Amino acid sequence: MPLTFYWYPNCGTCKKAKKWLNDHEVSYEAVHIVEDTPGKDKLAELIGKSDQPARKFFNTSGKKYRELNLKEKLPSASEDEMIQWLSEDGMLIKRPIVTDGENVTVGFKEEQFEKIWNK
Repeated sequence: MPLTFYWYPNCGTCKKAKKWLNDHEVSYEAVHIVEDTPGKDKLAELIGKSDQPARKFFNTSGKKYRELNLKEKLPSASEDEMIQWLSEDGMLIKRPIVTDGENVTVGFKEEQFEKIWNK
């Protein structure tokens, strides 16, 4: 089964991750995270399988994150509220997200990709 690669084409980190996948001949299906933002159920599933808290799925360096003042809101927000915000705007989601249905990585760290996706 090919990986699902949630990305934003203008994102430098996404481009690095895509290049890594291509260089290692890893097959994937690319999903534009803004045009086809994962819904609440999909996000809850990805978060659950990632071993990361929901707050780690936020693009904290993004303009939308700052505009919505999420730095102040996240500490007191429930996981459900966080998932709701993420599902409403793909620009809030840290990217890329890569999954094979069991494993999930958020962002791009070459060592992590090497360990999880280089099969």
